[in-house]
Amino acid sequence: LEQFHARQLRVSPHVLGHSKAHVGRVVAELVRAAKAQGLQPGPLALSLRGDFVRIGSAYEQHKVRSPDCFDILVPLRLPPHLEPQPRRADGLGPCGAFVCGLRARDGWTRRCRPFAEGFCVELQGRSHLSSGLVLRWFQGHLQRCLGAVRYRLQERCRISLSACPGHPPTLHILPCSDYVCCHISMAVRLIPAIPLGDALYLVALPPEGPQGTQAPEALWGLNASRQEQRLLGWLKEQAPASSCHLKCLQILKGLRDLRGHGLEEPFCSQWGRVLSSYILKTALFSLLLQGPLEAWDERFLVERLEDLVLYLRDCLRKQVLMDFFLGNTSIPEAVALPRFLKEAAPVNLLSAFDGPTLDLVAFQLISTWIQAPHIIRMYSSPRYLRPVPTL
Repeated sequence: LEQFHARQLRVSPHVLGHSKAHVGRVVAELVRAAKAQGLQPGPLALSLRGDFVRIGSAYEQHKVRSPDCFDILVPLRLPPHLEPQPRRADGLGPCGAFVCGLRARDGWTRRCRPFAEGFCVELQGRSHLSSGLVLRWFQGHLQRCLGAVRYRLQERCRISLSACPGHPPTLHILPCSDYVCCHISMAVRLIPAIPLGDALYLVALPPEGPQGTQAPEALWGLNASRQEQRLLGWLKEQAPASSCHLKCLQILKGLRDLRGHGLEEPFCSQWGRVLSSYILKTALFSLLLQGPLEAWDERFLVERLEDLVLYLRDCLRKQVLMDFFLGNTSIPEAVALPRFLKEAAPVNLLSAFDGPTLDLVAFQLISTWIQAPHIIRMYSSPRYLRPVPTL
């Protein structure tokens, strides 16, 4: 396991640092240009706030393999009078996720008709901000701004923007550098985000849920990445300097990816969705707070990794793994949570999957752990080193 982590999973801090610096400079230029163009007068009262938020594994020290993929939240500025309305209670939206609508106040749509017609849809007789219409505007707006940015950055890197309907646009960056390590082609997912305050954001839901269910475009998902980063920062301060909790997460993600190469569809896709990085991270958070952090010293790596596998196996068999931040009263007081999260209804992340699927994943997970040395040897050739797609 140590060799697997060192040879295939560990990302060079030097290369990751260069990659993050490239991404930061290019995204800053693009956001600055998009904000400036958005301030021009016009009928659409929608613009960029002017900043961006780095999220995901590359910024949380548990990225695996190559630092070639990054996630960035791009906060938007909206007109007032749009109220967040959590919607799971009335059965709307996919299972296993917190969903929220942004409902217009009474009479607001008449006063701001151009914006309402351009960005709102009807849901249960009320006007709501449409994630699909906002996403399409965001893609077009960035594409229009790309020309000026590309010209300014042409000596530093080559950039392009690609978009897939229903998904955030992806910025592709190929640095032009004398340093070999900096020639990695990077893909940056730019995610339009609606600020809720307290470092909370709403983002568009995936076009289809785990069971192929279509989410109404009047609904948004919750992104609490900043709270996850705060918790990870607190854990780093409280745990031993040689704590292995992030290494455990990396190895489990690596084993998940390798085992996925030997699975056939449709189970291969189900395997990746059930054991998504977010679910693995949630299981790690829950397990970390159940016992003394001193037990996560690196000399206990194999024991802690086995604990994580068994804990996740039990969750899959019980079909219950609660979102760590929604309505959780056991989070350390040092990790300040917004009131919106504290009062939110708890969400079972596994409720979107049926029992037989979860039982099969649980069985395959234990099999993967038992056969880990064999799986690492079998799928360690270069053709298998790219991870399987996961959500």
